Amino acid sequence: MSDDTETTRSPGEAAATGPHGPLSVTAIDYRALTDPVDRAAMREYRRTSRLNGAAWAKGTVARFLALALMVVIGLVILAVAAVALSVATAFWSAQRLSADSSDFSGGWMIGPFIAIPLFIGLVAVLIVVKTVRSGPPLGDWARWYRLDRFAVANGLVAEPLSPGLSYPGAIFRPGSDRAGYDRIHSNGGRVLDLGNYRFTTRSGDDRTIHSWGYLALQLDRQLPHMLLDSRSNNGLFGAMNLPISVARNQKLRLEGDFNSHFTLYCPHEYEPDALYVFTPDLMALLIDNAGSFDVEIIDDWMFIYSAKPFAMTDPRVLHRLFSIVSTVGAKTLKQTERYRDERMTRAHLNTPCVSVSGDEKVAPEGRRLKYRSGWLGAAFFVAFALVWAWALISRN
Repeated sequence: MSDDTETTRSPGEAAATGPHGPLSVTAIDYRALTDPVDRAAMREYRRTSRLNGAAWAKGTVARFLALALMVVIGLVILAVAAVALSVATAFWSAQRLSADSSDFSGGWMIGPFIAIPLFIGLVAVLIVVKTVRSGPPLGDWARWYRLDRFAVANGLVAEPLSPGLSYPGAIFRPGSDRAGYDRIHSNGGRVLDLGNYRFTTRSGDDRTIHSWGYLALQLDRQLPHMLLDSRSNNGLFGAMNLPISVARNQKLRLEGDFNSHFTLYCPHEYEPDALYVFTPDLMALLIDNAGSFDVEIIDDWMFIYSAKPFAMTDPRVLHRLFSIVSTVGAKTLKQTERYRDERMTRAHLNTPCVSVSGDEKVAPEGRRLKYRSGWLGAAFFVAFALVWAWALISRN
């Protein structure tokens, strides 16, 4: 890393391009993720984030109000405990004055009467203390600060929260309240984006938040829509874990034992194109470096998905992600740099007035995979259940 690497900037401002470039892991500096957090610098980062109106700083007001409410509740409980102690003491004193101490038998009730409120108050205080210690600034702000310092040290940009983050990939389309979080991405040049993403489905009591880890790498040209479904993370009966359902008749069988690791889907008549991209050496790199992840190529993007969000301040996790970029990403870029969709080229030659370059575009039939409707699968299972139930009734 060069000596003139940028060391300070406001959140969201441009960061200089790192000397290691977007595809190398040899010069990445991980010290910001492991060194002790500078409290003063973290407070300044928080202050600057709020002044700049950063999206991740806006929600902290609600957290502060919730913490303040917890403090008030704790104080009320302690006050109740104090009053209970006073009442119990007065009651005990009155009883001792009005009767001989040897005949007084109600003293055993005073202990629990005092101890229970004190215990509840003590628990409330401990909860408040734990919340203060684990929440801002030592909680989320410490993580965001580490991520920002890591990004600055390596010529990247950190965004702890990106509401409305939009990409054409499979996980970025469904649901509502879509947002990226704990992201680091390149600034200028080829886009490299590592981070997590969440979206919400349904509402009310059935509201569900789905969280994913992702890696996005911009390619040099548009490619047919292709999906590599990792078999290691599939659900019951081999069901795809991605929030989409691809038509099964687009499945392409790979050579060797690659089918035991991935299932490849591509549009009809684009099988040769898919094999041109996913060569045996690229597939070997995918198995070795990203075998537990799903891979999607769509338009001029390559996405790698994890059903479990990435711990973005863990050096081991980031090292693995950058290793995937420097191996799988670099090989994909090299493999696709000369790709051309011959269908688009022929259409361009047959209609000279068309201004779209055949070298950079994909014909409409190759741009998107065909999806299955969710109700078809549900109808199949209902029909299967009815047939099974009818068979049982017939036997009886």
